[in-house]
Amino acid sequence: MNVLVVNCGSSSLKYELIDMETEQSLASGICERLGTDGAKIEHETHDGRTYEAAVEMPSHTEAFQEAVSALTDAEYGVIGSLEEISAVGHRVVHGGEDFAHSVLIDEEVEEAIDRFGELAPLHNPPNLLGIRAARKLLPDDPHVAVFDTAFHQTMPRHAFIYGLPWEMYAEHGIRRYGFHGTSHRYVSLRAGQYLLEHGIPIEEHRIVTCHLGNGCSMAAVKAGKSIDTTMGFTPLEGLLMGTRCGDLDPAIVIYLAQTLGMRLEEIDRMLNKESGLLGLSGVSNDMRDLQSAASEGNDRARVAMDLFAYRVRKYIGAYAAALEGINCVVLTGGIGENDHLQRRWCVQGLEHLGIVEDPAKNVADLEYEDGIAPIGTDDSPTHLLVIKTDEELMIARDTVEVLSAQ
Repeated sequence: MNVLVVNCGSSSLKYELIDMETEQSLASGICERLGTDGAKIEHETHDGRTYEAAVEMPSHTEAFQEAVSALTDAEYGVIGSLEEISAVGHRVVHGGEDFAHSVLIDEEVEEAIDRFGELAPLHNPPNLLGIRAARKLLPDDPHVAVFDTAFHQTMPRHAFIYGLPWEMYAEHGIRRYGFHGTSHRYVSLRAGQYLLEHGIPIEEHRIVTCHLGNGCSMAAVKAGKSIDTTMGFTPLEGLLMGTRCGDLDPAIVIYLAQTLGMRLEEIDRMLNKESGLLGLSGVSNDMRDLQSAASEGNDRARVAMDLFAYRVRKYIGAYAAALEGINCVVLTGGIGENDHLQRRWCVQGLEHLGIVEDPAKNVADLEYEDGIAPIGTDDSPTHLLVIKTDEELMIARDTVEVLSAQ
């Protein structure tokens, strides 16, 4: 069966069609800058055929139509008709406490996704727009929602509760939810298989997963279940990111408003879009640009890189305590998979936890075997792995699993 995976942002729609018999990607693409004069589609097939065009796409409805048109195009398509799409899997950022697993979408699920838009105003509304556009064009196909927050619903209460009056949680749902759950689940499953192959039973798995990209988060995974994660009520908490500040004394927000006279909208923009690597360095939110600037003597770029790696190291240590031991660290995401220098700095000085990088393995061009590249020394007690994440495949697998249970 062919599963179409859809991931909608506020002005974009990403898609990928996967043959679930072989788990091979048939084609993928992105419709971006929706609602603007610069709207365009980029499409690529598994055999290297590419298609790019400027197209008028006022909304996600037109974007989804363009996506399926590309998939069925005589020259650039990979299927003959829409009938060859068996199901659609949708990435949804926030599922609150209602959804600990992926679910078949109906009107009730749509209403819940809309309700959780209050908790994820930048993500859930466009996710829902994509769902409605897809259900309108493919009304006879099953549609499945896969939630970023679902994997972290196994966190114990002491890990997700904030030290606020209880009513803030009970009446308003203010708690730590965690995000990037689909990526953390995928790479922790792959790491778990790797540990099993190395004689470590699942009940002894103590894995720290590090999703490092423009957005960054980590998770502590014990015997296959998330018991803690760095992102919280929103994706702002935790690690330093491309443009997000990460962990912050909440009184700073009060100071910015009362003493500096900043409006809440200004503070929100600064913390989410003007901070992190970009705000500290004044150069870029791209780690490659910072490394280039630091090599030329830019001290602010060096500080930004140092802080990024320090926070990762600090959380690895914290999660070793939370897990009551650690036997695997996984690095993934754009930085984790592609930046050998940051990988080195993020685990430097953690030999006391059994984490020892092997410089001969941790190179720019990693040698992957089935998507996994060990970069620790052979005698390290804690496995150090780089794993290519595949959120789209995880969404497609969930879609198949949900439908099989019907």
